[in-house]
Formats: sequence, C-alpha cells, structure tokens
Amino acid sequence: MTLADPARPEVQLSLMTHDETAPVVPVASIQVDDVDAAYAEAKASGAEIVHELTDEPWGVRRFFVRDPDGHVVNVLAHR
Repeated sequence: MTLADPARPEVQLSLMTHDETAPVVPVASIQVDDVDAAYAEAKASGAEIVHELTDEPWGVRRFFVRDPDGHVVNVLAHR
C-alpha cells in the first residue's frame, strides 16, 4: 500500500508485506534522482546487493542493498 498527500504526491509512504520480484521484503524504500549512480556507488563500496538493478514492470528501476546492520533497503527511481 502506498500513501501520499494529494497536494504533495511526490512524498509517499509505502508499506509492504511481500515483494513480487525480489527475494526479500525491504524495511524501507528510498527514491533517488539517479539510481544507476547509486547502484554503481553501492557496488564500488562493496555493499551486499540483495536484488540486482532491475527495471520493474510497474515503472520503477531499483535495487536492494543490505545495510551494515543487516537491514535491506530498496533504492529506486521512477522511469
């Protein structure tokens, strides 16, 4: 479920219980301006990529990364 203020639709809160195309459910999603650059930076830093950079059928390009505490974060950009 995604919640947003109609006056500010770019600010969203999404609640997930499962993910259609990834092996885990992320604890948070972060939208970035350049997901390709964020992915390249995560890879270069040696971060664990849990879900590779993917163009999803619902209009986002995203990847999942595990933070140092073990939490999985969805990093995305709308296409």
